[in-house]
Amino acid sequence: MSKTEVISKEKAREFDKQDEFQQYRVEFFLQQEQIYMDGNSLGLMSKRAETKVNELMESWKVLAIQGWTKGNYPWFYLPEKLSEMCAPLIGAESKEVMICGSTTSNIHQLVSTFYKPNGKKTKILADELTFPSDIYALQSQIKLQGYNPDEHLIRVKSRDGRMIEEDDIISKMTDEVALIFLPTVLYRSGQLLDIERLTKEAHKRGIKIGFDACHSIGAVPHQFSDWGVDFAVWCNYKYLNGGPGSVAGLYVNKKHFGIEPGLTGWYSSKKDKQFDMSHTLEVEESAGAFQVGTSHILSLAPIIASLELFAEANIEKVREKSLQITRFMMELVEQELEGLGYYIGNPMEDGRRGGHVCLEHDEAIRICKALVEEGVIPDNRPPNIIRLAPIAFYTSYEEVFDTVQTLKRIVLEKRYEQYGKERNVVS
Repeated sequence: MSKTEVISKEKAREFDKQDEFQQYRVEFFLQQEQIYMDGNSLGLMSKRAETKVNELMESWKVLAIQGWTKGNYPWFYLPEKLSEMCAPLIGAESKEVMICGSTTSNIHQLVSTFYKPNGKKTKILADELTFPSDIYALQSQIKLQGYNPDEHLIRVKSRDGRMIEEDDIISKMTDEVALIFLPTVLYRSGQLLDIERLTKEAHKRGIKIGFDACHSIGAVPHQFSDWGVDFAVWCNYKYLNGGPGSVAGLYVNKKHFGIEPGLTGWYSSKKDKQFDMSHTLEVEESAGAFQVGTSHILSLAPIIASLELFAEANIEKVREKSLQITRFMMELVEQELEGLGYYIGNPMEDGRRGGHVCLEHDEAIRICKALVEEGVIPDNRPPNIIRLAPIAFYTSYEEVFDTVQTLKRIVLEKRYEQYGKERNVVS
């Protein structure tokens, strides 16, 4: 839109009429008189997800133990089936992907595999704005190797408390670094890192590099294989709508196939040898080697539904809609919220932005509480961030317009003042 053009509700409705993703809104359980802006934390339940859960429950009820090899979705092969469906979202071959574990357990798995301190190369490089769970896991892995995390975990500093500059990361790629682990998208500001450049620079220095793609998968297409990324992890309950506590995913570049995982288990074995019951592990030559235990079959069911939707919609088109609707929201913020204490804390450029808008305000906690009472479900990250995620599949432009008007009303009328300043247990 032109910078001088005023955005009206009618304009929002025009965009909705032109939006090909409007057809997918009926696929999700949208609540009446509620605008859901928290899909970057937990995606909405799809109607197909409910169907798939019922279908997997039925297979257990009817087939019992035979469900492992029979039915529409034989359980024994379901993780591989989902991995094949997920691979296009990150630009990988199907054998490089495995749907398994949780984000943190997969971090432990892959860091324990690729963090091999030797000589003076003993340090892990991360950043100071990454998600706490990632730091906890890295600290734990450093301790397991007998080192002090205070000395051996490098956290690249942010210049402004919002973003991390790639140049600053590269400057820390010294000959003491044994491994690099970074987010694809910073969870607070929504900054998208230049994954290809960082991977290339790491490999120039002989350093393996992995990424946490929790805040990008399903919103931003990647090309992990072409870029040479060594490994990655992600959750499936945000943009991928896999449900609370959904089974996560991991990626291992095929050049590493055949190495023994840091953590081995029942499912590290070649599938055709798994029931030989040998005490000598024959490691699967795929990302499947990094799946430790038996699949959580019932928790995989909603992911089937989600990945079907992504296959129909195409991740490139999802990204196009995501960029358009987040840009629309930012333009509305600039138009409607000037002088009310709001600040856009995410990158403005499309190439540096993930799937959510980061609004900063000194009263963010109380504003978020007021938003919920007004029928808008946001996400709060203390002390001052309101995260808003218009999701390609189910958020309309009119809902974005109404959300910004609600933000305006809450501050203009000081509605937030009736709420306490303490954050909720889950924010």
